[in-house]
Amino acid sequence: MGARQRVPTRPTQEDDGFARLTRRRFLALAAGAGGALASPAPIGARPGEPGSEAMTTRPIPSSGEALPMVGLGTWQTFDVGSDEAARSPLREVLRRFFGAGARLVDSSPMYGSSESVVGDLIRGTPWAKQAFVATKVWTSGGEAGEAQIAESERRMGGRLDLVQVHNLLDWKTHLPTLRAWKAARRIRYIGITHYSLSAFDEMEQILRREQVDFVQLPYSVGVRDAEKRLLPAARDTGTAVIVMRPFEGGSLFRDARRRPLPAFAKEFGARSWAQVFLKFILAHPAVTVAIPATSNPEHVADDLEAGRGPLPDEALRRKLVAYVSA
Repeated sequence: MGARQRVPTRPTQEDDGFARLTRRRFLALAAGAGGALASPAPIGARPGEPGSEAMTTRPIPSSGEALPMVGLGTWQTFDVGSDEAARSPLREVLRRFFGAGARLVDSSPMYGSSESVVGDLIRGTPWAKQAFVATKVWTSGGEAGEAQIAESERRMGGRLDLVQVHNLLDWKTHLPTLRAWKAARRIRYIGITHYSLSAFDEMEQILRREQVDFVQLPYSVGVRDAEKRLLPAARDTGTAVIVMRPFEGGSLFRDARRRPLPAFAKEFGARSWAQVFLKFILAHPAVTVAIPATSNPEHVADDLEAGRGPLPDEALRRKLVAYVSA
């Protein structure tokens, strides 16, 4: 495809339908603006190809296993069924993702056909051993939970690294099941998730009492509630943190269109709004990995760059919050 050029912002990544609708309009606006907004810069080697910098990793506290700091979500973006035309860009997304050294792909039975699509695209490829496959249990009752996990295992290629209780649904029933599967070495890690800020108190209590390996939560430069107690609880308990919704469903990009990329973004190596938003998250010491979702190969390449190079210190993070909030 030739050298990729950096676009300072994009409308959204977690909702590619919105991206297709507005991206052309935004680029037309950017072309007439001045400064950093008007001057996309070439970035050199494509991620995963010769000349690209290795991605930074963080250890999973319960095991010490290293995970690259940028992962991949599949909500909506991988729910394409057997449509080969729709699967083609997803195959390229995964090629770039694994080519960059990234590992964690997160899905759920809640995400339509996403588990099957991920499994089909990874199965039998060189990526299969590299992939850190994460999914969730999203049902009530012990038998239903075991049946669903077994089906996810089948769909995703016969191996699950991490299974999480989705949105805490019947977690008191499912956590013992997950512990039994982990003891039997059928899965390697267990965790919990919730998208709602109102669940943070319950999630904190689970972290402090139940000794799970992972917690998945929403956190971004625009929604920082997790900083108050949940992220500190994860650090206290040695729980790995997966950050969902790093772009707030695209709303951060929509707001960013109104201003240029801040000049101080250069201090931590960010050359797009996506990288700014991700580096803000990854700089928090409790965060293990962020999982933006996309079906666009250029977007995943952009995201992967956030896992390389310096991260903002606390002073720059505060400066960025003030800039975005102004």
